[in-house]
Amino acid sequence: MFDSVHVCIISVSFSMLKLGQLACSCISGLVFFYSVPRHFYCSFSALFFNHGNIAAAVTYEGTERNCSVIPPYLPSTAVNTTLQLQQLRQQMHLMSISAYIIPGTDAHLSEYIASRDARVAFMTGFTGSAGTAVVTQSKAALWTDSRYWVQAERQMDCNWELEKDVSVSSLAQWLISEVPSGGEIGFDPFLFSLKTQEEYAINLESSNRTLKSMPDNLVDKVWKDRPPIPPDSLTRLPDRVIQRSWQTKVELIRNQMRDNPYEPTALLLSALDETAWLFNMRGNDIPYNPFFYSYTLLTMDEIWVFLHSNRLTNDLKAYLNSSCTGPLCVQLKNYEDVLSHLKTYVAQPGVKVWIGTEYTNYALYEIITPQDKLMTSSYSPVLTTKAVKDDKEQQILRDAHVRDAVAVIQLLMWLEQAVPKGSETELSAAEYVNNRRSQQKDSRGPSFETISASGPNAALAHYSPTEETNRKLTVDEMYLVDSGGQYLDGTTDITRTVHWGTPTAMQREAFTRVLMGNIELSRTIFPSGTRGVNMEMLGRRALWQVGLNYGHGTGHGVGNYFGVHEWPVGFQSNNVAFRAGMFTSIEPGYYKDNDFGIRIEDIVVTVPVNTKYGHNFLTFDTVSLVPYDRKLIDTSLLSSEQLEWLNNYYKTIRELVGAELDKQKLKEEKDWMLKHTEPFSSASVCSSSLTVVALAITLLHNLV
Repeated sequence: MFDSVHVCIISVSFSMLKLGQLACSCISGLVFFYSVPRHFYCSFSALFFNHGNIAAAVTYEGTERNCSVIPPYLPSTAVNTTLQLQQLRQQMHLMSISAYIIPGTDAHLSEYIASRDARVAFMTGFTGSAGTAVVTQSKAALWTDSRYWVQAERQMDCNWELEKDVSVSSLAQWLISEVPSGGEIGFDPFLFSLKTQEEYAINLESSNRTLKSMPDNLVDKVWKDRPPIPPDSLTRLPDRVIQRSWQTKVELIRNQMRDNPYEPTALLLSALDETAWLFNMRGNDIPYNPFFYSYTLLTMDEIWVFLHSNRLTNDLKAYLNSSCTGPLCVQLKNYEDVLSHLKTYVAQPGVKVWIGTEYTNYALYEIITPQDKLMTSSYSPVLTTKAVKDDKEQQILRDAHVRDAVAVIQLLMWLEQAVPKGSETELSAAEYVNNRRSQQKDSRGPSFETISASGPNAALAHYSPTEETNRKLTVDEMYLVDSGGQYLDGTTDITRTVHWGTPTAMQREAFTRVLMGNIELSRTIFPSGTRGVNMEMLGRRALWQVGLNYGHGTGHGVGNYFGVHEWPVGFQSNNVAFRAGMFTSIEPGYYKDNDFGIRIEDIVVTVPVNTKYGHNFLTFDTVSLVPYDRKLIDTSLLSSEQLEWLNNYYKTIRELVGAELDKQKLKEEKDWMLKHTEPFSSASVCSSSLTVVALAITLLHNLV
C-alpha cells in the first residue's frame, strides 16, 4: 500500500522546450527533477511517492524520435523497419557482402523519383528527396542534408543512425570503420553516377575495402509490394504548343554530332526529360513531373527508343514512324533491353558513343569499352539545346505564368479574409491553391508538393505539411507558400511570404533584405555567357551586410510542362552559362530557427538588353506576376533604383494580370490586385542617404 498523503502529481505539456528542468514539491517536501530534451514536443505525466519510491506513467507525444531513453520513444510518424532490415541482411549474407549502399535516386539519376524507386523510403521510412542509406550486418545509417534532419528524426525508428555530413568522403570513412578489412561493399550500378562511383573508389582505394557492382538490386528482392509501373498511355504534345517537330529536333542534334571534332557516331540519352523533349512526348511515371521511363540511342541514320511499348497507342506509333527503319523512323525496343543493345552496338568497330556524365548511370558507362569508344561531356547536347527555349516556348511559358498568377492571387486574397477567423491551416491553404490552379486553362496538376508553412515550420526550407505537423494559420505568424503548377504550355514555381498581423522590426528588415537580393539579381545586366555562380552573391549581399544568409541555392531552371527543377540552368557551379531564352528561378531567403522563414521566388527569363557601348548583353525579365506583401517592405532600405524596379514590376502585373482577371470576370480579385500593386512613394527611400545629404547642406550653409 502506498501512503496517499505523500503523493505529488505532475502533469505538464511542453512545446519546443530548450533543455531544462521541471520540479515538483510534494507535501513531504521532496523535490523531483526531470530533464526534457531540446526541441521535443511531449505530454509528461508522473506520479511520485515519498521515500524514493516512484510509481510513474510517462507518456511522450513527441514529433521526433528519442533513442536515448529506455524504452526508446518513437512518434506516430516513425516507420518500423526491423523486418526489411532483417530480410536485406539475409540477401547480403547470400551475396557475401559486408555492406550495401542504397542511393535515393533511380536508374536515370532523377531528382524526383517514382514510388517504385523510393528504396530509401522503403528501407528507412524517410521520404525526403535527398538521402543515401547504408546497411551492414550490425548497423544502418542514413545520410541527408540539413533541410531534412528534422524530417528524418520524425520518420525513422531507432534501427537507424542519422549522419549529417553528406559528403562521399564522410560516408566512406563510416564504411571503413564498420566494414572489416577485405570486405566487399555492394551497390547497384544503375543507381550510381560516374562521379559517385569514382569518389567512392578513390576514398576506399587504400583501405582494403572494395566496391562490388551488383546489377540485381537487393532492396527490390525483399520489397514484396513494390509499386508497379503506371499502366497509363503516353501522350504527345498538341501542335499548338510546339514550334519544332521531333524530326526537326533530331536533325538539330545530329548536326551537333556532325560538328563535334571528336566525331561521335551515337548519342546515348539517359535523363528522362531528354527523350520526352526530343519527341515532344509526356507521361506520368514520376509524381509532379510528366516523364516516362525511357532511353534513346541516336545515330546518324537510326533511332532506337527503349520504353514500355505496351503503353504506346497506335496513333503514337504512327506519330513516331515506328513501322519503318529509315533515319527518321523510331525503332521501339523494350526498356529492359538498353544494356544488351548498347553492348551490341559498342562491340562494332569504328563506333564512339557520346554520353552526358551528369545523368548516365555507371551500369551503362562501364560497358562502353575500350575508352576510345567513349566521348563525354557534363551534359548531352539535348539538355543544353533544351535549356534555350524557342520563341513559341518562351511565349507560352509567359502565358502560363499569367494564368498561374490568378490562382496565387486568389489564394492570397482568400487567406487575407479567412485567417483572422481562425479556421484555416497549412493543409487547407495548400489544398486551396491546388484547387484554384486546377480551374485554370490547360492545368495538369501541381508541379511539386506545395510548401505551406507557418511560423516555425517555415524555418524548415523544404517543409510540407502532413496531418501530424499541420499548423493553424494565425495573424501572429509569418506564412510562407511555395507552390507551382503544371500546364500544357508551361511549368510554374513561385514563393510568397506574408504576415496578416503586425510583423516585428526584424521580420520586416529580413524580408526587405531578401527582396533587395531578388531585385538586385533580377535587374542586373551581364554579358551573354556569364555563369550564374558568378552572379549568385548579388542575391545574398543585402543579407550579408547585416550578418544574415540562407543555406539553399539561389535558383534553378524551369521547363515547359516539364520538370520544375530543370537542369542545367541556374546559379550553381555545375550549371551552364546564361544565354538569351533561358528560364530560371531567383529565390533568396532567410530562416530563423524555430521562429519564421522567408523566401521570395520568381521565375525570370534571360533577354537581350541594349547598353550604351556593348552589344551581346543580357538581363532578366520577371515572368512571375504576384505582388509582394506591402506591410513587410521597409522602403527606407531600398535604393531609388530598387524602388523604380519594384514599381515597374507592379505596373507589369497590373497590365498583364489585370487583363487576365478581366477575361475571367474576377472583379474582386482584380480589386485586390490593384490595391496591392499601388506604386510606392519615393519619399521614404534611402532615408539614411538623404540624412547625409541634408547634413552636408547644413555644414556648407554654416561655412558660408
